[in-house]
Amino acid sequence: MSLGAAIAAPVIAALGALGRTVLRGLASAGRLTLFGLSALSHILRPPFYGREVLQALLHIGWLSLPVVGMTAIFTGGALALQIYSGGARFNAEAVVPQIVAIGMVRELGPVLVGLMIAARVTSSIAAEIATMKVTEQIDALVTLSTDPMKYLVAPRFLAALLTVPLLVAVGDVIGIAGGYAVATSSLGFTPVAYLKNTLDFLEPLDVLSSLAKGAAFGGIAALLGCYYGMHSGRGAQGVGRATKSSVEAAAILILAANFLLTGVFFSA
Repeated sequence: MSLGAAIAAPVIAALGALGRTVLRGLASAGRLTLFGLSALSHILRPPFYGREVLQALLHIGWLSLPVVGMTAIFTGGALALQIYSGGARFNAEAVVPQIVAIGMVRELGPVLVGLMIAARVTSSIAAEIATMKVTEQIDALVTLSTDPMKYLVAPRFLAALLTVPLLVAVGDVIGIAGGYAVATSSLGFTPVAYLKNTLDFLEPLDVLSSLAKGAAFGGIAALLGCYYGMHSGRGAQGVGRATKSSVEAAAILILAANFLLTGVFFSA
């Protein structure tokens, strides 16, 4: 073998491996896109399973409130302390209310709620549906002429689209309240001035972007849980792998979607 061929062979092998990886990624993105479009179409077409939707609303929305509230209040308090400490270097301690408000509403509130939903809800959905697949309950639904996409995926997808924006709104308020509590009790801010600065600084676009991000993140979290659950392997290892992969993919896509949505709303 010539020297040129010896050098080119590893390069060609590396490029081939990279190409195969890219093609697999594109194929997975295409399958996920088609899965999402199918889920959306099933939301809009009858029959509708109201009981399943209500159960999903309870599981995704109401039962997620404690973890969302605890995450938001400690984040808001820590954010107030950090901003006060950093602002003191430039004699800008007075900006704590404004920065806490914009930080929680624009970024930290939606992102943290989305990640908590990915950790709690995406994993739960993936494990539940994957277990149903392993135990052949999905096959039983098909035998009973029940579409698994209509019965399992659409209710969870719809519930996430409806409830996660509400969770984001609650998280924003609790996070701001955490910053308020720390600022008024430890940092010397007066309650009236703190609230006035918070309300004066926030704009409708900030709130709108927060709710839009909540809907997008909720849809991503539920969709990926359903997707990996429906495409899980057999056995306990398949369930575990589907659960792990769903949370990883949901977290990455939520952060990527946050970047894109931030650019859409605030690029100007």
